[in-house]
Amino acid sequence: MTIVVGYISSDEGEAAFEAAISHAKLTGEKLLVLNTTRGDRLVDQNFAQEDELAEVASRLTAEGLDHEILQPLRGHDPADEILELAGRRNASLIVIGLRKRSPVGKLLMGSTAQRILLQAESPVLAVKA
Repeated sequence: MTIVVGYISSDEGEAAFEAAISHAKLTGEKLLVLNTTRGDRLVDQNFAQEDELAEVASRLTAEGLDHEILQPLRGHDPADEILELAGRRNASLIVIGLRKRSPVGKLLMGSTAQRILLQAESPVLAVKA
């Protein structure tokens, strides 16, 4: 089985990454790191650059974890990407980071984390920074 972690270059993304590493070390499962973007902006701060992903790979290798880093560019919503990957790979756990949002912000923008929590067929570990 595998653990899927939604990774972004933020405090929340780092917290999710650390929690996923801890869980993978305990269970011996493969870790799938997913970083994606909708592609609807000229610059997406959440889309990791090559050097950032190289650091992620280096850390996972140093930890001795079986891993795969995925960065699809299909323009799908990040929640859809995570849910699809988790289903396709029969994930035992999905790990995501949470950030504080106002009720109005959730209403206007939606919430990737909320969609994952409500729609995932696998257990979800949601962590704060």
